[in-house]
Amino acid sequence: MNRDMSYSAVMSRKNEIMKKAIGIDYSLFESGGISFDYERMMREAGYSLEEIQRIQSGTGVGNTPILELRNITALARKCAPKGKGARIFIKDEAANPSGSFKARRAANAVYHAKKLGYKGVIAATSGNYGAAVASQAAMAGLKCIIVQECYDSKMVGQPEILEKQRVCEAYGAEVVQLSVGPELFYTFLRLLEETGYFNASLYTPFGIAGVETLGYELVMQFREKLGKDPDKVLITHAGGGNVTGTARGIIKAGADKVEVVGASVDLSGLHMASDKDFNRKSFTTGHTGFGIPFATWPDRADVPRNAARPLRYLDRYLIVKQGEVFFVTEALSVLEGIERGPAGNTSLTAAFALAQEMDEDQTIVVQETEYTGAGKHPMPQISFAKQNGIEVLFGDPDEEIPGKNIVFPDEPSKIKIRDFDLSKAKASYIKNAINNYGKTEINRNDFDFLIKDAKSDEEFVLSVLTELGVKIS
Repeated sequence: MNRDMSYSAVMSRKNEIMKKAIGIDYSLFESGGISFDYERMMREAGYSLEEIQRIQSGTGVGNTPILELRNITALARKCAPKGKGARIFIKDEAANPSGSFKARRAANAVYHAKKLGYKGVIAATSGNYGAAVASQAAMAGLKCIIVQECYDSKMVGQPEILEKQRVCEAYGAEVVQLSVGPELFYTFLRLLEETGYFNASLYTPFGIAGVETLGYELVMQFREKLGKDPDKVLITHAGGGNVTGTARGIIKAGADKVEVVGASVDLSGLHMASDKDFNRKSFTTGHTGFGIPFATWPDRADVPRNAARPLRYLDRYLIVKQGEVFFVTEALSVLEGIERGPAGNTSLTAAFALAQEMDEDQTIVVQETEYTGAGKHPMPQISFAKQNGIEVLFGDPDEEIPGKNIVFPDEPSKIKIRDFDLSKAKASYIKNAINNYGKTEINRNDFDFLIKDAKSDEEFVLSVLTELGVKIS
């Protein structure tokens, strides 16, 4: 008997499809309310740090170098008050097989798929993760399908996403390209059901655990290099897995005093699912269109419970502008002789400004770089912006309006950091949890879970619940 493959029918079967395609029974960790046993899920459905290191080393993933950016640091000190200007380092994740830190997540996901006997893997992604999954699947001898949201309704595709199509196909993957809209998740579910392939989601426990090696490695290498822990680690924040995995690795290294700082590009006012806005943004990841929604409601992901919980780990969240990131991307090439992609340089941009607030003997590690080239290079992205009516200017980046212009700083001192109020994000997360579960009363387990998930205290959570008229039983 043929199954009903209409949109409504497939969406109604999503939990059944996901369970079969991931091999995790998420009900084992559920409490029946808002809370679930996060640490048990990470422990029992994931892998230990030692296992992950072994898995990743088998495909040449990890052990990427830490490099000091002496010239970028010197420029930051030139812009800073006397005695200020922390030393800036990068963890060069472009050294991974597919050119980004996403290889760490993909190595685990593909290993797990092969271990469970799946014949292939599917990932829904427009960015570096697709290339990473395709690369790792090729090494493992598994089939691979990458589903991309690539075009607007006029079939105009973004250069960076089209570049990823080329890379994924070069690794032997089949690429299914779609226009922006709700059909992405529907098509993804249909393919999982039709093929019986593994869902190589970004947000599984083993996917997030794959990034723990990055945080752990970073601390250990830094101790060996400088004999101490870094003061701050800057992490480009999009869906939250990068922040979560890195922070968990830092904690496992015993570096509990390191400040974890997220950074996103300001794309406020642009709707990520809007056909009109789709090609008016110059960043496909590492921006507020993912960073804020995923922080304030992580379980919007393609798994029942998202293992990426960024609010549990963020100490600070900074926003930078598109023009500033393009400027710093060029500065990295010209001053350091290192050409890397803009999305990974989002956190470097924040680090450049943040270093100017810190003392000269302090240190910052920018947690990732990514490869660049073809459509990922700044020049095709800037040219594409101009073709879409975006004005490109030099001046004050604070005058940048996403979707209307890109403003390059006319001098490096105009690169700024802008704090996003984490307390607002935490309040929004608590409100979303209450509203999405339809609660007017919660138990103590749910209350304690909200405290941990929002990295907050009883008083703060209670104040938000009181505002919502929610009681604790």
